[in-house]
Parts: sequence; structure tokens; C-alpha cells
Amino acid sequence: MVEVAEATGLSNTIPSNRHGRGQQARFQMMAHSPSPLSISRRSSREVRVGSVGIGGDNPIRVQSMLTSDTRDTAACIEETLPLVEAECEIVRVTAQTRKIAENLEWIVSGIRAKGWDVPVVADIHFKPDAAMEAARWVEKVRVNPGNFVDKKKFQVREYSDAEYEAELSRIEEAFVPLVELCQERGVAMRIGTNHGSLSDRIMNRFGDTPTGMVESALEFARIARQRDYHDFVFSMKASNPKVMIAAYRLLAARLSELGDDWNYPLHLGVTEAGDGEDGRIKSAIGIGSLLADGVGDTIRVSLTEDACEEIPVAKALVKWIGSRHKTRQSDNTLAWDDIPWNPFEYQRRKSELLEIQGHRLGENETVRVFTTQKKWNAVAHKLDQLGDFKPEIVLEESGLVSIDPRNDAAIEKLNAMTRPCLITVMDGLEDLPVISYFRLLAARANPIHPILLKDTLKPPGGPESDFLETLLRASTNIGSLLSDGIGDAILVQGEEAPGQSLRLSYNILQAAGARIFKTEYVACPSCGRTLFNLQETTQRIRRATGHLKGVRIAVMGCIVNGPGEMADADFGYVGGAPGKINLYVGKEAVKFNIPEKEAVECLITLIKEQGRWVEENG
Repeated sequence: MVEVAEATGLSNTIPSNRHGRGQQARFQMMAHSPSPLSISRRSSREVRVGSVGIGGDNPIRVQSMLTSDTRDTAACIEETLPLVEAECEIVRVTAQTRKIAENLEWIVSGIRAKGWDVPVVADIHFKPDAAMEAARWVEKVRVNPGNFVDKKKFQVREYSDAEYEAELSRIEEAFVPLVELCQERGVAMRIGTNHGSLSDRIMNRFGDTPTGMVESALEFARIARQRDYHDFVFSMKASNPKVMIAAYRLLAARLSELGDDWNYPLHLGVTEAGDGEDGRIKSAIGIGSLLADGVGDTIRVSLTEDACEEIPVAKALVKWIGSRHKTRQSDNTLAWDDIPWNPFEYQRRKSELLEIQGHRLGENETVRVFTTQKKWNAVAHKLDQLGDFKPEIVLEESGLVSIDPRNDAAIEKLNAMTRPCLITVMDGLEDLPVISYFRLLAARANPIHPILLKDTLKPPGGPESDFLETLLRASTNIGSLLSDGIGDAILVQGEEAPGQSLRLSYNILQAAGARIFKTEYVACPSCGRTLFNLQETTQRIRRATGHLKGVRIAVMGCIVNGPGEMADADFGYVGGAPGKINLYVGKEAVKFNIPEKEAVECLITLIKEQGRWVEENG
């Protein structure tokens, strides 16, 4: 390795038009945060949800959702207790129909009788009358613009301007009564877009895109604002972290562009993140990347596990992001119109091809996994036992050039090279967060040079750190950069255990969509709408299909988030009715009302029929 460490300041002038980045000036106008290097939090107004304030000067709030049937008052109250004890600050509960929503009166009064003042949020899909009933009892109502009025038919049609306006009038007629009731009672609202449930109207005009997600929410927000109702927050949730990140960035940018009084708080979440390490990594990539940019005022980590398991993950993520604000920052800045990537649309940074230790990297090649010589030596005797988690390149023998990207002389020397070399940020730097250092490197270095990403610039030298903290830090730092299109190889050096650091490396690549090497599961968290035991069923499906590398399977308790949430999945296993399962290929339901006991075998048969099945030892 080569380290370049001359100490000079960062030039305020970054070469322009050298990266072929097209028209980037608009980023300055639409920036979702002050600078790619900024760690200051986006300014927002405060919205009160019962006793809890969201946005403004409040800390980032942590939420979760009850999994009990909303008709079972005692179960809902009992389930709330451990969430309150775990310091969950807001609790959400589903209300599928007006009749079910009526029971919120007794759930809320029962929670208050216990002495708990935790705000209760009603989660509404499809049923405006359920929302109206819920707003009589709870502190906040969540509506999904994609299905509050619309029923998705996947119709392809062109809307004239007049027809589109007629659709908006129909929405207004259904939505205004809820706005007025919430305004009258002091009830807050979340206008929560889901990537998988955009209306046909939005799909046909804007497509299944972050732009469509943002516009879907703004349609409802405009109606609320016309009646001087401002007690709402936004969300832009998706199961794909890249889509989710782009949508929130675009929303924050659009709100900034619309004016200072559009400074509404944002609720962050990755839908159907799954369980275990995979669910935590995917959540950290999506939520952590945005929090690291200062975007987000309240979060929910959606795991296919007991609801209480979500809270420590969310709290650890918030704590770690908060610690970054103590980082001493350089006076030098980088503007959004100086960067070689589009923060609102994923495109991998173009670099030239290198071959290192028999592995090709850079250009459009696979993102490679590095390890240190020490860790390689520790696992060398059992490489054949590591399966898909094998180390590929040894750091010390790679010819890597380490650099301080603020260093003008070092950057000038690097950019004078006519042949590509692998570059990274040198260890030991502390003035900026890791993400900022690598963004700066990507902006200043000639794009011919591939980049090695690191999870930390301060490798552990003392007592072992908590693995959850290591996982969240690595997933946020590396995942955020991969979502920006930056990175041709990665090194997890914050985890000292060799096998664990390699597993974490590969799982981050999988969750970020940078390298698919195993079966991927899009599994929603349980809630009162769920029509089967999600945790047990997900594990059964994992055991049956976990060897199908590159196959993506969605496991969903119901269809409220929309079959579009399975747009990236190859197959879907979805609750259709109590004890009955519907199976999907992509977004299309192909088998209906399968008895739950037979459904996993039917899924295997469907995968075989589609030519995607291989035998486990085949």
C-alpha cells in the first residue's frame, strides 16, 4: 500500500466538466442537504403527536407497530407494555375497516388507564371511513396516497389534463373530511407513500419512480394546505434501499424548492426489510444513509421479528448518527453541483478496469471484497468451508494508494497519472465522517481510478466493539456510498473476527443491490392485518429456498403495500384470506387461495415451473 499524506488545504475549486456529469447546476437549487459533506440536520417544523413532538428541535423519534389483531383489546394493550419499556416513543396499530377502527377507542383508553402516554397512530389503507373513525380516538392517522381512494388495477391509459384534474377532484372529495376532522381534534397525520402501491394515475403519468412517489404525496399535501392544515409528516417507503433513498432525497429537495413553509418532518423506513442480519443491514443502508445526510425526524426499523426487537436497532442507529455531529469538520465545503454523480438517480461511477490478484474490478465489474493479510492467514486453512463468504483480495498486496482527499498536492499527483490505480481514503483521518471523505475523493479524483470503500478509518485496537454498532456503521457508511454509485471494492475493518467481517461484507453488497450472491427475501413485519404467522413462514421458506442464488422472494402478510412492492421480486407469497395464500410471479398473481399448509410446496412447484429451481447440491 502507498499512503500520500502531504499536509495542505483543500482547494475551493474542484475541476468542472471533467467527469462528464451533464447538467449538475440544478443540484444546488434542489439540494436535499446543504452539502455532500454536511452532517447538519435538515430544518423542519414541529408536528405534535399527542405528547411527542416530531421535527423542529426534537430528537429523532423511534416508532414501532403492534402485531396483535386490532379487535383484541387486551392483546393490543398487553403488547404495548414491552414497547413502552423499550422506549418506543410512538406506537402504530392497523385499522382495516370502520368497524375495526371503532375498537381503537378501547385500546387507547386502556393504554391511558395503565398510565402510559405513548401516542397511538392508526394505519389506514383503502378505507376512508376507517380513517374517519380512527381519527376520533388516536393522536395520528397514517394514510397511503396510493390506496386511500384508488384501487389499483394496473391499467395502462393516457390521462388528459382534464381527466387528471377530475381524478384530483375525486381525491379531494374523499380526503377533505378527514383533514377537517383531524384539524378540529388536533390529530396529526402521516402522508405515507409506498413504492409498491402507487395509483394507476401516478403510474401512467410518472411511472413506478421516486418522482411518482413524491408527486403522489404532494397531491394530498396540497389539499391539506389549502385548508390550512399543517400537522402532517411525509414518508417515502420502499423495500429497495436505492429507491427509498432517492425518493426521500427528491422529496426533501422538492420541499425546499417549494418554499420555507413546506418544511414538514420526514418519517423514514425500509418496507419489508426482512429479519436477522439481512433486515438490520438493509434498514441501516436505507435509514442510516438518509440520517447521515441530515434527512429524517422519526424512524421505524421494520423487521420480521417481534416488534420489541426493532427498538434496540433503531435506538442504536439514532445514537450512532448523533455521535457523528460531534465530528470536527473542515471549513472547506463541497457543493452539490461539484459532484460527479446524481443524488436522485443511481448510476455507478465510471472507472477503468484493473486486475488485482486474479480478480477484475472497476468499470462494470463485480464489486470485490478485500481483507487484511492477518485475516486471510486466519481463514486460509478453511477457505473451502467459507462457502459464499470467501475473501478475494489481500489489502497489503493490492498496490492500493491511500490518500487524504483534502490534500491538493496529493490529488494533483494522482490526477496526473495516465493509468488507473486502486485508491482509497487513508486511515486515521477524523475531521469528516467516512461518507464525506469518500464523497470528496470521488469528486476530486480522476474517475479512471477505482475506489476501495472502508467502513471506518479507525480500525479497532482495543476491546471488542458491540457487533450491532459495527454492523450499523458498516452498513450505513458503505451502503450509502454504494447507493451513490461510488465504490468498486469494499473492506470491512471495524470487525476483527475474520469470518464475521467477510459475512458482513457480502451481506452489505447484497442488501445494497451491488452483488447478488444468495437468495433475497422481501419480508414484511407482522401487524394486525397479517393473515398468517410471518416469522415462522419466512423461516420455512428460507429453509426450502435458501440455496437459490439470485432469486428474490417476497413474503407478505397481506397486500396493502401493493403488489408493486414486489416489482423487483421474482416470486411472491402473499396472504389472500385467513388460512389462504396467493402466489405471484413478479406483480402478477398466478395461483389463488392455496391452503397455507400446502403453500410452501406450491411455491417450490411454481419456481420449478418458471425454470428457476436448482437442487441444493446441484
